[in-house]
Amino acid sequence: MGTPAPFLDQLRERATGVPATGILVVANLVVFAAMLVAGAGLWHGSNAIQLAWGANFGPATKDGEWWRLFTAMFLHFGLLHLAINMAALVEAGRFVERSLGSMRFLLLYVGGGLAGNLLSLAAQGDRGVSGGASGAVFAVFGALLAILWRERTALDPREFRWLFIGAALLAGANIVLGSVVSGIDNAAHIGGFCFGVLAAIALDHGILTQRSTAMPVRLLAAAVLTAGLAVLATHLPAPAYDWSDELAARGEIGHFLGTDAALSSRWQDIFDAGRRQKMSFDELAARIDSEVAEPYGASFEQLVAVPLDPRAPSARTLAALKRYAELRRDAAHDLAVGLRTGDAGRIEQALTQAQAAKALAQDLATPGKPDRPSQPPH
Repeated sequence: MGTPAPFLDQLRERATGVPATGILVVANLVVFAAMLVAGAGLWHGSNAIQLAWGANFGPATKDGEWWRLFTAMFLHFGLLHLAINMAALVEAGRFVERSLGSMRFLLLYVGGGLAGNLLSLAAQGDRGVSGGASGAVFAVFGALLAILWRERTALDPREFRWLFIGAALLAGANIVLGSVVSGIDNAAHIGGFCFGVLAAIALDHGILTQRSTAMPVRLLAAAVLTAGLAVLATHLPAPAYDWSDELAARGEIGHFLGTDAALSSRWQDIFDAGRRQKMSFDELAARIDSEVAEPYGASFEQLVAVPLDPRAPSARTLAALKRYAELRRDAAHDLAVGLRTGDAGRIEQALTQAQAAKALAQDLATPGKPDRPSQPPH
């Protein structure tokens, strides 16, 4: 009996091409190019852009944006991140797609990405904005190991050892590396890998040996896979804050900052007009009341009405703006009263409040964004 042909050559007799692998690579490249046009960095993508394009982020995903579990697998945090994942996908995909068929391969890839992102969500909670194809790619590597083991009798022993040990070492080394190096979402790797092994067993239909895995074994793999996903989906930790409230707060902060800039300009316009037109104190007071103090009062009430958990990213900015708006409102009101009554002490108090508001304004940060995660890409 002669030496079996190389595994890839045997698979090529079943399928000459790997269209699904090619489509997935192109999809990832197109999304990365589009993100570059939108302002993402070539070597590093900011969390804000990743989040806007559908990265996986606990408070957002668990607040009803479950589609992020899918979109996140097509986002990458830089060219190196993309290149590593695509090279691994091409290398393993040429074996796995020919082994399972294109449709099963796509099911494996997408399912592995979803499972990896789901486990990532459970493991890191609300700490990180994550994205990348690694969960799906690790599913392909897990499937490759299961397929190689299943077909070991049809392969040359030396080739089997080379392929199986090489794939196992590569997957294991990456998982170990992810456990000791910050900035790697190892949960997505593990989730995708486990999904890939079980899915390859459940989807097995005989490749080279022409004999499928026993049905009870396939059903058991499918049952374990389904139960694991169900447990994950139903035991996710509650988000620290509501993402919808955070977005509403950011919108209100932006609206207030625009109003504040307009009112600050209006304040100066009133005084300039007062000097030119030689307005009386009563006239100045009336205009300050109606054109500055009252709008500031309305803005303050809107800020106070915003519900936001103290743990939300914009909470500190919102609290500082509330204090700032209160100072500006009180300063405008006290100045109007002081001018109207001729109370020099009230005028001085108003100027002191205005100075305090100005100092606070210099310390205000821009509206908060989620902190950079300890485990961003995968």
